[in-house]
Amino acid sequence: MNSVSASGNGAPEHLLRALPQLRTKLNLKVYLEIVRPGLEEVDRCIRHQVEAFDPGIVGYVEYAAESSGKRIRPALALLAGSATGRSRQDHVDLAVVVELIHLASLIHDDILDNAEIRRARPTVFSKWGADLSVLLGDCLFAHALRLCAALPVREVNRLIADAAYEVCAGEILQMQRRFDLKLGLTDYLKIIGMKTGALFRVACEAAAGLNEVPAHHAEALRIYGDHLGVAYQIYDDCLDLFGTEEHSGKTLGTDLKKGKFTLPLIHMLGQLEPGAVAGVSETILHGDEAERLGLLRQIIDAGGVRSSLRKANELLERAGRSLEVLPESAAREALASLPRALADHLATLET
Repeated sequence: MNSVSASGNGAPEHLLRALPQLRTKLNLKVYLEIVRPGLEEVDRCIRHQVEAFDPGIVGYVEYAAESSGKRIRPALALLAGSATGRSRQDHVDLAVVVELIHLASLIHDDILDNAEIRRARPTVFSKWGADLSVLLGDCLFAHALRLCAALPVREVNRLIADAAYEVCAGEILQMQRRFDLKLGLTDYLKIIGMKTGALFRVACEAAAGLNEVPAHHAEALRIYGDHLGVAYQIYDDCLDLFGTEEHSGKTLGTDLKKGKFTLPLIHMLGQLEPGAVAGVSETILHGDEAERLGLLRQIIDAGGVRSSLRKANELLERAGRSLEVLPESAAREALASLPRALADHLATLET
């Protein structure tokens, strides 16, 4: 039974009725149709890269890589390439590198969270344990950086290395701040900007770098990727608290259980009297199922979800505006459609 559900599938129905947008599945694939052939090539390349591993570990790598997921980061690399000139094989290679780093980070996240489900399948951690999972994630990181070294623009190599560092450093910072009731908005945004924003950001900026575009175009895409990534993580954090495993495809409730304080809770804590904060801490650490569900209700009543989604919408609006410096194209419109689609999804909030 996970920490926020009496049924094991997410928050109970009375909470879900208050958050209808978290019951509906966000489908971004329809907005990525323009790069579908490129994404199919990315999948083929990933399958080819699996074969480059030692035969003794190919099965593990294949299992980790075979779930297609949303492929948002590879799609951003392909779209940003097209929006700044043209998307070519180098952009496919970049997309593969970014996705392998992302897969590695997910494997490590699942170990830290003791997560059993990812993309509606058992996680690598739940199948083979922490020891093997740590090493498999390390192998994927190392292989991604090895592929990165073959990209033709030196600055792009540096950007990817920096992003890989940020992902890992962000995870450490988040672990340092677990169960920290003093975690504020600035620190939270910094952490998710490193953990999630970094790969969204580098997919866009590095794609522009491969086309050697003017600096202000690359910067626009950097801003776009950063804001879109952070907004997406805020949404994902709300989903962890109030969604369902059926629609998310992963183990839910791990953030609160593991002391990873996300924006809805941070907002509520900021409104409490000092004496009441200790009670929240006690509920998180030692509360039973009913007490934790009561905490979720308290978060909703304090406007924690509304405030979080409002912040996400601010970031999505900035992401869309940042693209205005790029020349008009179908690829630019596809990029612009992603923050609009997420904003429309969040706008279904009725509480």
